[in-house]
Amino acid sequence: MVQSQLANSLTSATSPTLNVPGNLLNVGRTLDKNLVPETLVEQYINWADSQINAVLSEMYVTPFNEIGDFETELYADISAYNDYVITSSYASLNVGDTIILIEGSVQERHIIESIIAENIFSTVSAIAYPFTTAARVIRVKYPDPIQLISARLAAANVYEKFFAAQSSPNESEFGKFMRRLARQDLNSILQGRIKLHGAHAIGNRFVNSNIKSRYHLPESAGDGSINIEDVG
Repeated sequence: MVQSQLANSLTSATSPTLNVPGNLLNVGRTLDKNLVPETLVEQYINWADSQINAVLSEMYVTPFNEIGDFETELYADISAYNDYVITSSYASLNVGDTIILIEGSVQERHIIESIIAENIFSTVSAIAYPFTTAARVIRVKYPDPIQLISARLAAANVYEKFFAAQSSPNESEFGKFMRRLARQDLNSILQGRIKLHGAHAIGNRFVNSNIKSRYHLPESAGDGSINIEDVG
């Protein structure tokens, strides 16, 4: 998701090796791993997650955990269809979603690489176990929009480290825009406009929270708009 959020300045169609030609169809779509390694992107995602957990720790139990929001079963054995996953029911699956295949005591975790049809998809890594129609297919994800906020913050910081830092000023308009969108969603959560389903909210069931001292939350301008420049 971070790669899809990044501006094209950090993408490349050049192969990471000199003896293998690159795929020109990947221009503006593939992250230049010679410049931005995956380990560094994962580190920026972890930092973004830490920032989100800190901001929302007053309202929710943190850190946030993945939850299963959709479950189905296989329609056909995977080995008979060249590692394609065919589910028995239709689902709004997307590229990048994480699914877990379970059959008995065997579990495999995979990321969806491409959607062939509404109930047929392929995974990034090969499926090792020959799952049958008895296998369960569970999609796991963080509560919406936590994953999107984290991707936007990480993409903004990665972009400015490798691109905007070479120019003046160091803070790019792209980075400002990504952080502004992330702050808007965070403020919507703090104001109660967005509920994190599956997350454990901190509160009192039998006490009116309006008569208790509380932390300052972002205020509305009176016209329904949200102050997106400051959080908390």
